[in-house]
This record gives sequence, structure tokens and C-alpha cells, in this order.
Amino acid sequence: MQINTMETIETLGTVAFAISGTFAAMQRRLDPFGVLIIAFVTSIGGGTVRDLLVGDTPVAWMRDVNYCLLILLTSLAAIFFKTHIKKFKVTLFLFDSLGLGLFTMLGIQKGITFGLSPGICVALGTITGCFGGVIRDTLLNTIPVIFHKEIYATACILGGVLFFLLKYFKVTDGASTIIVIAFIFILRVIVVRFKLALPKFGY
Repeated sequence: MQINTMETIETLGTVAFAISGTFAAMQRRLDPFGVLIIAFVTSIGGGTVRDLLVGDTPVAWMRDVNYCLLILLTSLAAIFFKTHIKKFKVTLFLFDSLGLGLFTMLGIQKGITFGLSPGICVALGTITGCFGGVIRDTLLNTIPVIFHKEIYATACILGGVLFFLLKYFKVTDGASTIIVIAFIFILRVIVVRFKLALPKFGY
């Protein structure tokens, strides 16, 4: 995959998760500083964990201050336009789903760059896509969505498997990337629309 494509995906994913984090924080009525912190951890959390696992340090956002500026500007814009967006929950869901697909592909490509096996690449994609949301929900004192409802991490895993299937059938990386991002986004919309979920275990 061309570097420019990866940079575009990373920029879009960062913006999507920054908006997701901002709206999640505003739903909990945090002050502006708290909103910015949640926006940052949502955007950089998964990528930071991924980079630490593969030994790519300093992590991406520490090497390039533009990531921090992008998150800051996106969060401020979301705060400014909040009066024009009445359905916070829908907005949060859509941008979270988009960010999930984008960041999953970033994690998979990072694994490929480091020459890791397909299974580990899928795991890195899942971590990149999900862990920002896990940190966000933990800081907001809610059970992370990945642990208790909906098909969230499963969407990342299925998307990763789909990517390597497409790769096996010689589909270009660019086309495969678009297909997988769309697949994860649409799958999330379908499972939430029809209230699908994995079985729950407990007493």
C-alpha cells in the first residue's frame, strides 16, 4: 500500500476517533479540559498500545506533533458545532464505527510492515481499533462496549480475516483496504440496527 494512502487513513481515523471521544465526553458533561483529554486518549490509545507491542518507539504521536494538533483542532470544532448536532448518540456511534474500520486497517498494515504472521496482524488491527475506546470508556466510568455488548472486536477480527482472504485472491491492497473499512462500518451499523450481540455469560 502506498504511504500516502496510509497517511490518509491515519488522518481520517484520528479525526473520527477524536470526534467520537469528544461527543462521549460531552455526553458525560465534562469540562473542556476533560473533553480534550478523552478525545486524545480515544484517538491515540489503540495506536500507542500497538506501537509499544511491536517496539516502534517513540510512538507515532510523540514523533509527529501534527497528530496532537489534529486531535486538538478536531475536538474544538466538534465542541463548537455541538449546538447544531442534536443526536449525540448517533453521531458518536457513526464516528466510532468509522474510526474502528480505519484504525483496524492501520494496525494490520503495521503488522505486515514488521513481517508478522496474518494472525498477529489481525490481533494488532483489533488492538488498534478497540483500545482507544476501551481507555475512553474506562475513564468515563463505563464498562467498555467491547466487553459487554454488541459485535465490536469481532467486527475487527472478521475484517482482518477478510483482508487476508482478499490478499490471497490477489485483490490489490488499495481495493482490499476500502472493502475492509466499509465492511467493518456496515457490519457495526447492521448489528446495532438489529440489536445483534454475542452470547453473554454469567450467573
